[in-house]
Amino acid sequence: MTLARPTIAITVGEPAGIGPEIALRAAWALRHQVRSVLIGDCAYIAMLAHDIDPSIAIMGLSIEALRNYGLPQSSIDKLLVLDVPLAQHVQIGQLDARNGRAVVACLDVAMEAIKNAWCQAMVTAPVQKSTINQAGVAFTGHTEYLAQHSNTEQVVMMLACQANAHLSAPLRVALATTHLALKDVPSAITFESLLKTITIIHHDLQRKFGIAQPRILVAGLNPHAGENGYLGREEIEVITPVIQAAQALGMQVSGPYPADTLFQTKYLQDADCVLAMYHDQGLPVLKHASFGQGVNITLGLPFIRTSVDHGTALDIAQQGLGIADFGSMQVALQVACDMVLAQQKQF
Repeated sequence: MTLARPTIAITVGEPAGIGPEIALRAAWALRHQVRSVLIGDCAYIAMLAHDIDPSIAIMGLSIEALRNYGLPQSSIDKLLVLDVPLAQHVQIGQLDARNGRAVVACLDVAMEAIKNAWCQAMVTAPVQKSTINQAGVAFTGHTEYLAQHSNTEQVVMMLACQANAHLSAPLRVALATTHLALKDVPSAITFESLLKTITIIHHDLQRKFGIAQPRILVAGLNPHAGENGYLGREEIEVITPVIQAAQALGMQVSGPYPADTLFQTKYLQDADCVLAMYHDQGLPVLKHASFGQGVNITLGLPFIRTSVDHGTALDIAQQGLGIADFGSMQVALQVACDMVLAQQKQF
């Protein structure tokens, strides 16, 4: 049975940035499609909600009440907020490490909500890594933290966007490696890790997107995909053997393609996902076509997690409410909703 209105946890991110505002605006805009559960400081969120639009009604809930009684029923015109109090008053645009632990606690609460089936997915607003680390919490990013605390061995970062003036069809770009120095990329692309990455993409496109036979296009690492070994042998020694192994397992995978010509309609129209070998090989294309409307999706986790394609934007937050563009957050919430519904249809 499908869910007419999925329940989705939204962590509001760094309180001094635009996260709380865009989370509120997106949740309110999509309230008829999604039952949003915002996770953050309830008093602060209620104050922002009143300043954004006095008609936004907030229902606060403590973590203890949630654990004892579950999520209460609420009307469409009321947003639920799980209260994770901040340690210090928020100065918009000014980071305060004393609030760093509360930001991380929001992620823990969201994972608990999913584990206990109170929520079906998680959407995350941007956080400030430096503040969290200054608070004494080792933190390299959402993806790594969620993987570690869900005991997930390997995850895959994928960005996606809808068709628009630049793209005739939706585009999904996954990464074989993420935040690595360019000099470290070749050694990080091994047969085992690349095959696992493709397997994760294939599995999640089936289970979380409802695509029966995903078509995955793989980019080469080197210019001209190595040009038969003249410009590098990674395609010959690693990438092509992995593609052949994936094909033998029944996956529709092809390549390696030269990255400079891969992102054309004649290729993309036959693809459900493009796998790029490194961060700046695939993401500039997607972000050029969709910045502010893209969504970051973590594949491989035991739950659905989406996020925005931008950072905390402290400078924009400091200019006041109503300036921040909440488009990416709205898309992230909509995509999470669509993924929940696609997953539910399979059972």
